[in-house]
Amino acid sequence: MAVRPTAEQAGPVPGATQWQAEVEVTHGVGLHARPSVTFTRLAKSFPCSIEIEVNGSGAWLNGKSIVKIIGARIRKGSILKIRAEGFRGDEAVTALRELIERDFDEGFDEDRER
Repeated sequence: MAVRPTAEQAGPVPGATQWQAEVEVTHGVGLHARPSVTFTRLAKSFPCSIEIEVNGSGAWLNGKSIVKIIGARIRKGSILKIRAEGFRGDEAVTALRELIERDFDEGFDEDRER
């Protein structure tokens, strides 16, 4: 499965072994503990390097590190860039983007948090 370039998916980065996508965090409380664990667990299932950038900060964080992901304090509305380099990088970027778009499969109820 390839990541196709769109406004939300940047596609392959020059060099052909690096893939990148952009996605907005819509989960009501962002990447708190449970979603961070889900994200890093999925990231670790791929044999490539995975990094994220939060809100265009320019700082790329290890997407497989629970400490880095929780420490980034990623809130609802944050824009994440996900990039992967290496074998199955395109699959990793697609799977992680889709996980975020599905709100980490938690069936979150926004009204519950207001």
